Amino acid sequence: MPAEPYLLELGNRLSAGLAGLDPQRRARHRRFILAQQTADGGFCGREAPEELRDPGDEDAPRESDLYYSAFAVRSLAVMGAITADDCRPIAGYLKSIDPFGGSVIDIVSWLYCALIVQTTAGIDVLAEHDSDWPVHLAEFLESFRTEDGGYAKTHEGAAGSTYHTFLIALCYELIGRTIPHPDRLIQFIYDRQRDDGGFVEIGPMKRSGTNPTAAAVAVLRMYNAFDDEFHQDVRAFLREVRGDEGGFQANTRIPFSDSLSTFTGLLTCQDLGIDNVVKPHTVERFINALEFPDGGFRGAGWDEQADVEYTFYALGVLGLLGTGDKPS
Repeated sequence: MPAEPYLLELGNRLSAGLAGLDPQRRARHRRFILAQQTADGGFCGREAPEELRDPGDEDAPRESDLYYSAFAVRSLAVMGAITADDCRPIAGYLKSIDPFGGSVIDIVSWLYCALIVQTTAGIDVLAEHDSDWPVHLAEFLESFRTEDGGYAKTHEGAAGSTYHTFLIALCYELIGRTIPHPDRLIQFIYDRQRDDGGFVEIGPMKRSGTNPTAAAVAVLRMYNAFDDEFHQDVRAFLREVRGDEGGFQANTRIPFSDSLSTFTGLLTCQDLGIDNVVKPHTVERFINALEFPDGGFRGAGWDEQADVEYTFYALGVLGLLGTGDKPS
């Protein structure tokens, strides 16, 4: 396994790629992200579409969400735009949440935010917890393990999820513990590969997706569990999900590229050393077209709103390309 946890290694890669980001561009995106912060120190997602809003509730405050908070913190961190002063209200928000009683997504989001807060501001949001918390957390994570060797989204899940198996592998790395029975985990991932070379999210699915493929590759990379033939199989799949706009599609039935799939597809190419699938300048042009002049990015060409999640993915693409110093 890599010496550095996958999420930390990725964060450092993106930070290096964005080191030359134009200061005014960085400031616009920082302002956009901080504008999504709520009174409790967390961050919220996008506003509901106008037709779905309650007319009598126009002044209701937007609520923070741990999932979006993690993307906000990650975006600030990879831009080198997070300060100790920023971290104090975020730390307060994290302390108000039980880190080990939620979903797997909540756990990895909380852990990563806590790590950024500690490394940036020296605030240990786990200081008041029992020193054995990693042991208890590992036990909780194992409660999601399924008979097929993977991990389910919920305790009621009978079959493993590629994405949630990836998230739990990330959690184990972040708490410095070894995942039990890694051979079963690796076999589970390979059982999700299909004839097109990609991977599916759950067993019954036949059509591979860009995002489960990226999650599968990331897990196999953590355990150094692939060979040259594997590279060629994945390359063949990624060539099938190239979008006309220059990025990647979620799967072959989705007729447009999006920033999430473009980030995960490009990351997979780089992790496996696969060249000549997409052209960097067309990817960059696609991502720049999703940028709003006053900060933030939307998810795809049809989208009308920016949010912190898609802002992270767009910044991530620019970081992977190493072209974050070019203005839109």
